[in-house]
Amino acid sequence: MQHIHTDSNLRNLLITISYDGKHFHGWQIQQNACTVQEAFQKALSKIIGDDFDVKGCSRTDSGVHANMYCISLKTTHPILAQRLKAALNRWLPLSIVVLDCVEVDLDFHARYSCKSKEYIYKIWNSEVRNPFLDGYALHYRYKLDENMLNRAAQAYVGSHDFTSFCTLDSRERGDMVRTVKAFSVTRSGSLVTMKVEADGFLYNMVRIMVGTLLRIQQGKLSVDSIPEIIEKKDRHYAGPTAQACGLYLNRVNYV
Repeated sequence: MQHIHTDSNLRNLLITISYDGKHFHGWQIQQNACTVQEAFQKALSKIIGDDFDVKGCSRTDSGVHANMYCISLKTTHPILAQRLKAALNRWLPLSIVVLDCVEVDLDFHARYSCKSKEYIYKIWNSEVRNPFLDGYALHYRYKLDENMLNRAAQAYVGSHDFTSFCTLDSRERGDMVRTVKAFSVTRSGSLVTMKVEADGFLYNMVRIMVGTLLRIQQGKLSVDSIPEIIEKKDRHYAGPTAQACGLYLNRVNYV
């Protein structure tokens, strides 16, 4: 797959999708695992054959959802953007939908042209679990003080080395500095939502930020401990990695 031709007819399309990640192992194609990219390319090849090169805006982990996920697609196929949107929605599984498809400049890249991303993390804060949120929010049955956590979370805002908030794996360790533009913790009834926007995120960063706030709620970390955890540049000082089920890629900003 992905036999793209260098051709004067080459086009670049920005495709915006939304997906339920519950049964997917993230975006990126993997061997022996069902991924969003694989499902997307399978539908795409039914429509335009193998004349395409697909780039996603983010990797996303197993079980993570996306309200907005952007893909840049290079192809020489002449299909109209709106025709492609309709055709993809016919062939894609019900857990993935194309929201938009537009022609963009050839140098546009879904990942590298991105200025910032916004994630949300949903917590169902009630003694009784919600069967309709199974796989779509973390069930947390103990007291959550969203105002206290919102105050604590402001320490995340700014440009920091977020090594303490990154799962170090085999990926090459590069620049660990990220700029967090905003972080909020709000409540609507039993649903608590944490929202964070940054110019980029490290591996598991949002889930570790959430896990650290939950440790603060439990009194295992002090309410003003986040600056010190950032300063340590050591994963062991932050809280555990919160479950994937509550995490959503919410917005991808290109301007």
